[in-house]
Amino acid sequence: MKPKIVQVTAIGLSQVKLLSKLNRTLVEQGYEVHAVCTEDEYTGQLKEEGIIFHPIKIDRSINPRRNMASLSSMIQLFNEIKPDVVHVHTPVAAALGRIAAKIAGVPNVIYTAHGFYFHEGMNKATYRLFFSIEKYIGRMFTDYIFTQSKEDYELSVKSDFLKTNNYLHISNGIDLNNQFNIDRIDNEEIEKLKEELKIQDDTIVFSFLGRLVREKGIAELLNAFSVLQKEYSNIKLLCMGSLLDSERDSSIGEEIERFENNDDIVFLGQVENPEYYYALSDVYILPSYREGMPRSIIEAMAMNNAIIATDIRGSREEVSQGENGLLVKVKSVTDLVQAMRTLIVKPETIKEMKKHGRNKALNEYDEEEVVNKQLKVFNKLLSR
Repeated sequence: MKPKIVQVTAIGLSQVKLLSKLNRTLVEQGYEVHAVCTEDEYTGQLKEEGIIFHPIKIDRSINPRRNMASLSSMIQLFNEIKPDVVHVHTPVAAALGRIAAKIAGVPNVIYTAHGFYFHEGMNKATYRLFFSIEKYIGRMFTDYIFTQSKEDYELSVKSDFLKTNNYLHISNGIDLNNQFNIDRIDNEEIEKLKEELKIQDDTIVFSFLGRLVREKGIAELLNAFSVLQKEYSNIKLLCMGSLLDSERDSSIGEEIERFENNDDIVFLGQVENPEYYYALSDVYILPSYREGMPRSIIEAMAMNNAIIATDIRGSREEVSQGENGLLVKVKSVTDLVQAMRTLIVKPETIKEMKKHGRNKALNEYDEEEVVNKQLKVFNKLLSR
């Protein structure tokens, strides 16, 4: 009988973006892999990859009534399929999935912290509340904790989030051999894109990838760029990602709307081939208020970008100040303007940062290694 592993996330997008390589490898190695999440446009891809899909609606926010319904559904499912491992991800799904797994008697419950929900930007009372919840669920309902960032690893060990010493820092990784390999980019396609986007040879291209929501720092980025437009005519900003329908009529939606007719700011929406836009870009900017261990910075570094990011968990692990990029204060338009200006007037610095960033991505963020670290734990647990 094949060993059974259940992957729990809130949405299908997370299963595809965060877990595809791990899931495919598990299937290839003879595991029976189940995915539990809210059904969406990505769930068809899961089935194509040999994953057994179970649609359970899981909210991404705290809603007692709906959270209890999700918990009940997962308990019932785990009792039916009797998995050997339940592996949980994303804050609310991870909490509910771990509790359900333990109630159902699952022998191995693993939590990957893609970034603990509590973070330094919270006030002390809120931080303490979510820290306490995380620790309680860790000690009562969790057998293993994998963390992507070193900061989360060190904090969880120091704070005794588990009753055992089953902590593992897995880091984050991307496909460096195929999708994010600069040597595999079709130069003719790049030239077509440059022509389509009106990018000249002397244009300095900034880029951003993420949901167009306030906590990603998109408002600060747009305002900083508009300041620099008054000083420099050879700059362009490419924004990958879409505005959520729920945000369209909000203050951030209105703020973004002000820039939609700006010729030097291109809103690309969701893109299937971000590697081509990274390849067009000189400087990737991620001004988030909070992150776990952002993949987009790694992707951009692998595709020859200098980086500007906020000085927060995860981002500061990936960006070495002055070496492969610059770190700025959270929510500071002034800091962003200064950092962007520094690189605009020093193209030789951009060139050096690109080189260091690519080397860092190649040496530290190979998803093959991230997957292998997890496989060793799965194999050890299931060989008992």
